[in-house]
Amino acid sequence: MLSTRGSNLLGVGNYNQALILDLIRRSPEGMSRVELAEKTGLSAQTLTNVTRRLTAEGFIAEAGKVGTGPGKPRTMLALEPSARFAIGVHLDPAVTTVVLLDLAGRIIQHREIQPTGSSSHRQLAAISAVAGDLVDSLPDPTRVLGVGIAAPGPLDTGAGLLLNPPLLPEWSDTPLREELATTTGLPALLEKDVIAAMVGELWVTPAGDLGDALFFYYGAGAGVGLSLDSTPLRGASSNAGDIAHLIVDPDGPACECGARGCLGVSLEPATLLSEAGLRSAREPTPRDPRAALDELCLRALEGEPQPVAALTRAAVRIARALVQLDNLLDLTDAVLGGPVWARLSPFLRPAVADALPRTGGMTTVRPLTLRESRLGTDVAAVGAACLVLDGAFTARPSHLLITD
Repeated sequence: MLSTRGSNLLGVGNYNQALILDLIRRSPEGMSRVELAEKTGLSAQTLTNVTRRLTAEGFIAEAGKVGTGPGKPRTMLALEPSARFAIGVHLDPAVTTVVLLDLAGRIIQHREIQPTGSSSHRQLAAISAVAGDLVDSLPDPTRVLGVGIAAPGPLDTGAGLLLNPPLLPEWSDTPLREELATTTGLPALLEKDVIAAMVGELWVTPAGDLGDALFFYYGAGAGVGLSLDSTPLRGASSNAGDIAHLIVDPDGPACECGARGCLGVSLEPATLLSEAGLRSAREPTPRDPRAALDELCLRALEGEPQPVAALTRAAVRIARALVQLDNLLDLTDAVLGGPVWARLSPFLRPAVADALPRTGGMTTVRPLTLRESRLGTDVAAVGAACLVLDGAFTARPSHLLITD
C-alpha cells in the first residue's frame, strides 16, 4: 500500500547522512567524494555538508589519497569503527552469549554465561553484570548506544516478553527488555533470534550483495529470517520465520503436532544423534548438545556409515525446506548459519549444496545461491547488537516518513 505520509527537510537530511555513512561503512578501503556522488546522485555541496558533519561527529575520517589516473588524487573517507558500540545478548538453552560490537560489526569483546537453571531474574542479573563490565571497558562508555536481545520465539515484542518458549520455560512472561534496560541503563531491544541473525548478516554484507534472501538458522531449533529488498521481514507480530512444521520427510520421526517428518523434530540434535547411533532415541534432548554434535560431525567426516547417513539425511531435509521456501518467496540467496549449523557445517554445507539441485519440486527460474554466514557461532548475539546499530544508522525510505 502506498504511504500517504510526507517527509520534511530534517528527515531528508538525516536520511542522506545515514546513506553516506552506510556506503562508507560497507567499503573497507573507503570511498572518495566522487564515488559517493556517483552512487547517490547528491550534489557536491550536499556531499560536502554531510561528510563534514560526519567527520565532526567522529563517524568518518580522511584516510589518505588515491590516484586514479590523470588529475588530482582523490581523498578517501573511511569509517571510524570506534565511533559507536552496541551490546548483543543471545539467550540459548546451551549458553547465553554477550558481545560488544563496534560500528563495523566486529566483536570487540565476547563473554559466555553458563545456564544455571536458576530463575530468570537471577540470570538477568548475571547478564546485566557482564554488560556493565563491557561498557566500563571502553574509554568512553557513552558511545554504547544500547543492548539488543535475541531469543527463541514466540515473543511479545510490544511488551518485551518471551511467550512460553519450549526450551527456556524459566523465561516465560519475564519482562526481559524492561528489566535489562533498567539494570544496564541502556535502551534495550528484543528480537526473535532468526530475525536478529538476518539483521546481523545484512549489516556486515557489502551493499547490494543480499537482496531477497533467507537466513536458515539452525540452533536450538530451526527457523528462517527473511529479507526482501535488503529489508528484514518481521511479520505482524514480529514472529515471522517459524518453519518447524514444514513437512520434509514423510517417513521421518513423529512430531508432537501429529504429523511425521516435520523439519523441527527431524533436525533436533536428539534425532540426529539417535539416527547416527550415538545415543538412544528415548533419551531427552540435551540442553547443551555441543560436545555430542562435535563428535557426530567428526565421525561423519571420518566416514563412519551411520553418522554419514544421519547427516546426509539431515542435508536432504534442509534442502527440501529451502526449495519450499524458495518456491513461495522467489529468493536469490540462502544464508546458512546458527550455533548448531556452525558445528555441523564441515559436513552439512557440501551435503546441502549437493542435495539442493537434486530436490524435486523446484519451480523458480534461477538457482538459489547458498552462502555460509559471515558471523559464525555467535551470529544471533552479533545480530542482536546489530539491531541497535541498524535502528540508529541504516538508511531506509520509511525513515523519511513523518511520524506522530
